[in-house]
Amino acid sequence: MPARFPSWAWVSGLTVGAVAAVTFLAVQADQGPHPTVSATARTPSAHPSSPKPSAPAAVPSGSGTGRRVVYSLSQKRVWLVDASDAARRTFAVWPGTVSPDPGTYEVGTRAEDPIRGSDGVQIERVVYFTREDGVSVAFSNAVDGSSPPPPAPGAKTGGIRLPKADGAAMWAFATAGTTVAVVG
Repeated sequence: MPARFPSWAWVSGLTVGAVAAVTFLAVQADQGPHPTVSATARTPSAHPSSPKPSAPAAVPSGSGTGRRVVYSLSQKRVWLVDASDAARRTFAVWPGTVSPDPGTYEVGTRAEDPIRGSDGVQIERVVYFTREDGVSVAFSNAVDGSSPPPPAPGAKTGGIRLPKADGAAMWAFATAGTTVAVVG
């Protein structure tokens, strides 16, 4: 007759395994994506559907220290910076029509499942960090990986659209409480 383990032994084993898996994933997320520059880094042009390759710039001075997301309004670019102040990833973005003021913010709520963005496009991995002019400002990517359509005249959109792969990297990096430094 096979040996039987008590139910508490199974539960304990599963709990230890789950804690180990979560710890492993947390360490990986804290280290961020390993490439220092995406080989497919893109810069949005005047027409949002035709990004062009560009050489990534250094993390902007005056963006703080430590682990943070840095968003440059003028460069339309984001950096994921680790605790040692090294840029783990940088990529171009398509900003909405409402921009946050330069300053330091904190990631608040996040929404992983697809929702409809203010531009009508299905988006996912939404990372909210402030409100400006009555509009929520957040990083997100389109479910289908597309760039945002041109906004309707007078529309207020606070979404900062990321390429799909960069949206996944942002989601893994920018957990609740992560600092977001917005620079001019």
